[in-house]
Amino acid sequence: MQDLMLQLRRILFFALGALLLIAALVYAGDYLSLRFRIPGNREQFGNVTVTRYYAIHQKNNKTEYDPAPSENRTCTHSLFPQLGYRPCWYVSRHTEEQIEI
Repeated sequence: MQDLMLQLRRILFFALGALLLIAALVYAGDYLSLRFRIPGNREQFGNVTVTRYYAIHQKNNKTEYDPAPSENRTCTHSLFPQLGYRPCWYVSRHTEEQIEI
């Protein structure tokens, strides 16, 4: 019985290690692809316009929304956040931002 438990632990640790290694390789590949423009002539960065609103909380437990100036956000054409920017696929799905006041 203890031999079986020991084997299951080994398999679990091996699977966990393999999963972490695969995740690290995918992240590194994503970084290298962005950094060295693989495939060639690929744009590294993009811009997405984000609409912003001020959320002003009032005394009667209501919230008033006023428009704020829109801004362009720089994003990367990658799977993960890289080089200090969020990926364009994420930013393009979150084009509205609420500023709490």
